[in-house]
Amino acid sequence: MLQSKLFTKTRKEGPSDEVSKNAELLVRGGFIHKEMAGVYSYLPLGLRVIENIKSIIRDELNKVGSQEMIMTALQGKEIWEKTDRWSDEVVDNWFRTSLKNDTELGLAFTHEEPITNIMKEFVSSYRDLPFYAYQFQTKFRNELRAKSGLLRGREFLMKDLYSFSKNKEEHDEFYEAMKGVYKNIFERIGIGENTYLTMSNGAPFSKYSFEFQTLTDAGEDTIMYDEKKKLAINKADYAEEIFADFGFKKEDFNFKEGVAGEVGDIYSLGTKYSKALGLTYKDENGKDHPVYMGSYGIGIPRVMGTVVEIFSDDKGIIWPESVAPFKVHLIELSSDDTNVSTQAMELYNELERKGVEVLYDDRSEVSAGEKFADADLIGIPYRIVISNRSLKGGGAELKKRNESDSNIVSIEDAVKMLSE
Repeated sequence: MLQSKLFTKTRKEGPSDEVSKNAELLVRGGFIHKEMAGVYSYLPLGLRVIENIKSIIRDELNKVGSQEMIMTALQGKEIWEKTDRWSDEVVDNWFRTSLKNDTELGLAFTHEEPITNIMKEFVSSYRDLPFYAYQFQTKFRNELRAKSGLLRGREFLMKDLYSFSKNKEEHDEFYEAMKGVYKNIFERIGIGENTYLTMSNGAPFSKYSFEFQTLTDAGEDTIMYDEKKKLAINKADYAEEIFADFGFKKEDFNFKEGVAGEVGDIYSLGTKYSKALGLTYKDENGKDHPVYMGSYGIGIPRVMGTVVEIFSDDKGIIWPESVAPFKVHLIELSSDDTNVSTQAMELYNELERKGVEVLYDDRSEVSAGEKFADADLIGIPYRIVISNRSLKGGGAELKKRNESDSNIVSIEDAVKMLSE
């Protein structure tokens, strides 16, 4: 992509009302636009990151046989009343509205009820189970205080997956497998080293559930984590009781305390929703049983914001290659030298032919210093500069965003290195 055609621009200063590092850098870099507290629009660069995160998640979920769908955000109150979640006393973060005919509607904050209701049309026999369905869908939560930038929003994209099994044993097998799936997802995104499987309060579905918490200064939870075992306990959720229930011994572990942000969760729902909404199947003998369910969520913007919190410095963002908006930031310093422009364009075209995604800074009115500052702020993994100096030195100047030193390499070697 030619940077001269990119309608977004970088900013030297972040919004005055934004204190979180992730939102400040993403706004300054032209990735997002803040509409209001907890509500952000995703601009071309930001959308590319979002789609890369989704692609990793989709790939890992499809590997275990999950099927993608998408449900509506607008929800009637009838099915939510059956599980007692339309009540403000039970759920206090609904966004509600009504049609012109006064029919009450809600903007769904989660989708256990809707998907359970849908599956009544497709599940009747034990032969229909198990199966797993997921979506990427916008959620709305009427948070009292939206804070921490993308880490706690009022409108956000979520991956929510739901499992449907015949019984607890069948459910538990998939539930355990999902721990590994989530681990793979966070490893591929680049935050695996900082992310811990964390035991926490599982109410109202089970005594305990598991979250995936990533160590970051912008986090909202204090966890006790073991670096070697990659296991943690949410300190607020009765750590001593968890120890006792799981038979742990404050000596079996080398726990440290740290601040963390939740990037994913997995819940055993049991038969709460299937019983309330009538989702049953007949076994081999024709006897009816409620379907055993599970719920598995990942907040996509929250993951994006967490990546920025972890991978950034005083100059800007340092994107992991797996989720970066582009792999290469090509910078042309031509000073009206047509040879430099020609070489830069040829390199751009060759990388594109090789399938390498490139942001080509071809802007003629911008100084070299501004181009370098923009490149550091935007944070694309590889920077390659074509200038009179680089051509005289043998080709192009290549460096990684997270390294201070650059090297002059031939154009041919640059293409080979960046396309491998």
